[in-house]
Amino acid sequence: METVRVGIIGFGNMGTSHAKYLNAGEVENAVLGAICDIKPAKLEAAKELYPEVPLFEDYMEMIKSGLVDMIIIATPHYLHPTMGIEAMRVGMPIMSEKPAGVYTKQVEEIIAVAKETGVPYGLMFNQRTNPMYIKMREMVQGGELGELKRVNWIITDWFRTQQYYDSGDWRATWDGEGGGVLINQCPHQLDLWQWICGMPKRIHAFCHEGLHHNIEVEDDVTAYAEYENGATAVFITTTGDHPGTNRFEVTGTKGKMIAEGKTLTFYKNKEATDDLIRNSPKGFPAPDHEVIEFTFEDAGPQHKGVTQAFVNHLLRGEPMIADGPEGINGLCISNAMMLSSWKNDFVDCKNDGEEFWAELQKRIEISKKKEKKVVVEKVEDLSATYTSKA
Repeated sequence: METVRVGIIGFGNMGTSHAKYLNAGEVENAVLGAICDIKPAKLEAAKELYPEVPLFEDYMEMIKSGLVDMIIIATPHYLHPTMGIEAMRVGMPIMSEKPAGVYTKQVEEIIAVAKETGVPYGLMFNQRTNPMYIKMREMVQGGELGELKRVNWIITDWFRTQQYYDSGDWRATWDGEGGGVLINQCPHQLDLWQWICGMPKRIHAFCHEGLHHNIEVEDDVTAYAEYENGATAVFITTTGDHPGTNRFEVTGTKGKMIAEGKTLTFYKNKEATDDLIRNSPKGFPAPDHEVIEFTFEDAGPQHKGVTQAFVNHLLRGEPMIADGPEGINGLCISNAMMLSSWKNDFVDCKNDGEEFWAELQKRIEISKKKEKKVVVEKVEDLSATYTSKA
C-alpha cells in the first residue's frame, strides 16, 4: 500500500474539517477515499464539495466496499466505540474522534477488541501535537519540576450560546451526548492533564447541570483531585463564562510552570522546596529562583499531524500520536467527576465503571430525548439503530 485511502464517517463539523485537509493533499501518502453520513442533506453537501468522492449512507457498506484503507469516526459520542468495534472486527484500521466513548465500560470493550484483533486503533488527541504541551510533558516527566505538588487548570474559554445547544437534537442530552462540557469540550484537556502530570488517585467534583443554559447536562464544573504522593489538583471549566481563561499551572518541588496563551513560563527554584523546608535556618527565607520563558508561535500540526502519524503507522509502523487504549484515561477522570458530583463524595479516578454506567442509565431514562434512543446496551443493536436512520 503506497497511498492510504481515508473514509470519513460523519460529515458534521469535524468530518468536514478532516475531509478538507485530506482532499487538499495536506497529509502525505493519503487521499480522501469516501464519505458516509446518515443525513441526506449532509451527503448532498459532500457531493457538491467533492463530486468525485464516493458517498455512503451505511458505514459498514463503506468499510466493506474496498474503497477505503482506514476510517475516521466523527459521529456522536456514543457511536465512537460501537462503530470502531464493528470496523476492527472486519480488519479496518480506525481513528476515532474524541472522546473515546461516553463511559469506561464501553471503551473497555473496544480496547479488548483492538487487543484481540491487532487492528490499528488511534485517537484524535490533536492537542498532543502542540509544542507547548509537549514541552510541559518533557519537563514534568523528565524531573525538571521535581516531585509533583500541585496542578491547577482553569479552562473556561468554551463560551456557548443556547443556539449552539439547540442546533442538534443530540446535543446536551444524556441519551444523545452523554454529558456536557466534560464529554464535549474538555476531553483534550483531561487527556493532557493525565498525559503530562499522571493520573490522580481520587476526585471530588461539583458538576452543575443546566446552570447557564436550558440543558440537562453539566455546563459548569469545579473539581478537586489528589495524587498518591499527596499532590493536589483543581480543574475548573464551563461554557458559560466570557471572557474565559485558559491557564494551566503545574507546581513541583523544583519550581512551577504556567502555560497561558502562547507562553510557557518556568519559575526554576535554585533549591528544591522540600530541601529548603527541612534545612533552612530561617523562618522567612526568600528562596532564589530564575524565570525562563518559552514562546510558541503555533500550535503544531494538530488534526493533520495526528492523521499523518496514523497514516505513517499503517505504511511504515511508525508510532501514533495517541494509541486508542490511552483514551480511557481522560474518560476515567470525566466519569469520576460526574459520579462524584452525583454522589457528593470522593470517587477513585480508576474504577470498574459499573456504578457510573448504572447512574447514567437513570438519567438516560428521564432524558428529554426519549423519542430518539441512541443508547442501548448491545453494540449490535446500537449499530442497527444508526444505520436504520439512513
